[in-house]
Amino acid sequence: MPTVAFYTLGCKVNFYDTEAIWQLFKNEGYEQVDFESTADVYLINTCTVTNTGDKKSRQIIRRAVRRNPDAVIAVTGCYAQTSPAEIMAIEGVDLVIGTQDRERIMEFVNQIQGDRKPVNAVRNIMKTRDFEELNVPDFTERTRAFLKIQEGCNNFCTFCIIPWSRGLSRSRAAESVLEQAKQLVASGYKEIVLTGIHTGGYGDDMENYNLTRLLWDLDKVEGLERIRISSIEASQIDDAMIDVLNRSSKMCRHLHIPLQAGENSVLKRMRRKYTTEEFAAKIKRLHEAMPGVAITTDVIVGFPGETEEMFESGYRFMEELQFAEMHVFPYSKRTGTPAARMDDQVDEEVKNERVHKLIDLSEKMQLQYAKQYVGQVLDVIPERDYKGAPGTGLIMGYTDNYIQVVFEGSEALIGQLCRVKITEAGVNECKGTLVRVLDERVPRVNGAEPRSFEPDLPEAIRA
Repeated sequence: MPTVAFYTLGCKVNFYDTEAIWQLFKNEGYEQVDFESTADVYLINTCTVTNTGDKKSRQIIRRAVRRNPDAVIAVTGCYAQTSPAEIMAIEGVDLVIGTQDRERIMEFVNQIQGDRKPVNAVRNIMKTRDFEELNVPDFTERTRAFLKIQEGCNNFCTFCIIPWSRGLSRSRAAESVLEQAKQLVASGYKEIVLTGIHTGGYGDDMENYNLTRLLWDLDKVEGLERIRISSIEASQIDDAMIDVLNRSSKMCRHLHIPLQAGENSVLKRMRRKYTTEEFAAKIKRLHEAMPGVAITTDVIVGFPGETEEMFESGYRFMEELQFAEMHVFPYSKRTGTPAARMDDQVDEEVKNERVHKLIDLSEKMQLQYAKQYVGQVLDVIPERDYKGAPGTGLIMGYTDNYIQVVFEGSEALIGQLCRVKITEAGVNECKGTLVRVLDERVPRVNGAEPRSFEPDLPEAIRA
């Protein structure tokens, strides 16, 4: 049986794409092996968000070549799309395919195995207007299923190369999204995470259909318990969106809304399409409509021209908004973007100092958010053994509002919908006690909660 090994760098969309490519290999009779093993084909799915991403991608490509010089070395992803000639120049690379035409990958691999002639299959992504259908009916070692609904971005922020590596925004047909959602539920998944490069832009290229309508259609999928949006811009959350978030019992009480900077002049230099006042008003509206909603965000620290006063102003703004968690990144130059050419680049030491300040603020807010749920019973879908170590007697998973909870339980509970009482709040994880497991074999009837069964639990937990 032929073998294939994968290495994925970058974002959730890349991991989705890798899973989709694996389906193509699996259909051709391939077995997947560890990347450090000897394989017939190595596929590296690259990232190009930063120059460091490019460097890391090259290192992994060379590692694959050293592992088995006779293997087919295939390279895909964002770095492959933006710099195909650079990758083709690496000795041992056989195929560069970018971020489109991945459905043809087996055709190219078979061709290369026959004649050993390298193939550069990269085309101009900016001319692409159709969503590339890559279906993933199940995932390797995951209990939350990702469902890619959108590709590309029209925003052209000054720090970002992604529109040039992914193209303009394209939406997946609603029928295709719903069909894959049903397949994923049939495979046993209870939570689906809607993902894309600019997920909230779903439907911008369609007539009379948008993300809100898609969410209502997904709400009707039998057996689906949770729907989570991977990320959405504040400007894309209108009253209709808030209505579905509020009224659908399947929508997770968690929204990831990128802020990037908490000061208006920095936002303007980033070419973001909102002010801090507009962002704050939208967050306030969400909290009023959905009490207890967890709002997480991304922040870039040390963007060119960010003074100490601007940083402190942004710090106070973020503190006032009380995020449930912040993902903090130091600004990193990306060759080819306007921001990389800007004056007043911030010193690396200053950036690192500011990053640590915001991480401390994030942890403080994260703990504050979690504390309000101590003593409450929340639904948790266990994902894996605690810290990936079987035999500890502990498992971990996420609540719908994205609190990571660790509690006593067996591997048999992984993927099941569990009711867990939160007993202790923490920064990155909370502790809980299993109350009961909802029986997925019993469907909802007229919206009523399914019956439950109690697993073999100690008497104290039953109580």
